[in-house]
Amino acid sequence: MSFSAIVVAAGAGLRAGPGEPKAWRNLGGRPIVRWSVESLLAAGAHTVVVVVAPDRLAAADDALAGLTGWIAAPGGATRSDSVKAGLATLDAPADEPVLIHDAARPFVGHDHIQRLLAGLGGADGAIPTLPVPDTLKRGDGQVTETVSRDGLWRAQTPQAFRLDDLRTAYRAWPAREEPTDDASVMERAGRKVAMVPGDPILMKLTYPEDFMLAERLSGTQRIVRIGQGIDAHRFGPGDGVWLGGILIPYDHGLVGHSDADCALHALTDAVLGAIAEGDIGQHFPPSDPQWKGASSDRFLRHAVARVGARGGRVLTADLTIICERPKIGPHRDAMRARIAELLGLPVDRVSVKATTTEGMGFTGRQEGLMAQAIVTVETPA
Repeated sequence: MSFSAIVVAAGAGLRAGPGEPKAWRNLGGRPIVRWSVESLLAAGAHTVVVVVAPDRLAAADDALAGLTGWIAAPGGATRSDSVKAGLATLDAPADEPVLIHDAARPFVGHDHIQRLLAGLGGADGAIPTLPVPDTLKRGDGQVTETVSRDGLWRAQTPQAFRLDDLRTAYRAWPAREEPTDDASVMERAGRKVAMVPGDPILMKLTYPEDFMLAERLSGTQRIVRIGQGIDAHRFGPGDGVWLGGILIPYDHGLVGHSDADCALHALTDAVLGAIAEGDIGQHFPPSDPQWKGASSDRFLRHAVARVGARGGRVLTADLTIICERPKIGPHRDAMRARIAELLGLPVDRVSVKATTTEGMGFTGRQEGLMAQAIVTVETPA
């Protein structure tokens, strides 16, 4: 049966934690949005409309490079706005089946699609469903009622409808209400929606832990990499030093092309080293005037984004600062919190230590300070 599809990938995915919107993160070395588009095209979709945030149109070209049969459309402020944008973009016969799918469910397969198309044969829509296995409670901090699970089902995507039927149902939907899925739009329009067997593999990636489970399900082997970074800067005129992403009052400053935060520079080199992508000077040459006085958190965020582009994540960071002055202890917790924020880690995975050289060398003579960082990173093999 000929069909088309709309993949909704315009959301921000705020609950997924720090990093790119979830549809653009890597899973098993491929962008998550690509998993669904590839599967729908392989199952026979003649056109897949990929609805993305307006500023992601170029990113869609990169994420889906090499695939044919798809087109991008700019999405809206809500999911339903994005679905309607996809419906408006799709050029297909009015009675053709169209599958609406959330990009955050990457493991859609041929069998799921065939079940939906078969279910659509005797109804106006078809959705994959799973029984609710857990006991349900109603309340707000305290249980007020145990809700029967009889007749309750979890709805998944993709969901199948005929193109013109869904367009008509959306036009009738109240403008100020946001539907929770496309089937509810058809239901309110009085249409018959069939339930077909769902599949736990059609999990929706919502929270950070979901991505770790998805990596295991993807069958992709992962490895842990270790990177080391070292940086040093001399003291110069000033009334404070940037160190570990915070400004520490001091009777000197640090001399450097950027803000001279050698702690963040060492961390940046450690992250880049873990994925064998050179060093900070290659990515941010000191000869380039745009980095004059730049905040070093930009460099570290860039390095973390490079890890994410490989489908990886930073696991831990251990930083040692070597200096006689300023004293690091009073600022240690603030540094850990800021570094954890930049790396997208809980604070208990970030260590900040300090030591001296007992008066020896340039740090002992208080001519400058030095930092050394070790970072562990997990990526697909």
